[in-house]
Amino acid sequence: MAIPLTVIGQEIVRYCGTSTFVVGILGGVLNTLEFLSLRTFRESSCAFYLTIMAFSNIGCLGFSFSPLIMVALINIDVSNTSLFYCKFRRCMSQAFLGISMTCLCLATIDQYFATCAYPRWQRLCNIKLAHRLVIITALIWILHGIPYLVYFNLVLSSTTNTTTC
Repeated sequence: MAIPLTVIGQEIVRYCGTSTFVVGILGGVLNTLEFLSLRTFRESSCAFYLTIMAFSNIGCLGFSFSPLIMVALINIDVSNTSLFYCKFRRCMSQAFLGISMTCLCLATIDQYFATCAYPRWQRLCNIKLAHRLVIITALIWILHGIPYLVYFNLVLSSTTNTTTC
């Protein structure tokens, strides 16, 4: 008798997904501790971008990946029972992912400006500008997720009589 592909997929998520989730959270926490422990890192704009990226990666894992693991481990999908969580999870997953990618780009640009020969561009590498850019980035990505809050709903399937987000 053949094993259904859904069972194989759940087993892969159960073992590989759980270990990836744990290692990802641990790595994000260690990155955050490393960047916040030394004064030189706390005053560096590039390290600030990387710290925010580590926070965003933890948030992305928490909102995107943990529901899949909960379904695989204990067969409970909270996003199919709570309308608020259905909408909020999608909005925040997308926002955290966007903030993470943008902070990586900003850290790369910051390092280019720091090593550039033009003094005018070197002056753009400061922590005040980094704070402002991260706030603007977070606002843009959160505003970008508003359609998830408006248009996502729980849908009742007429054939299986189950709700899905």
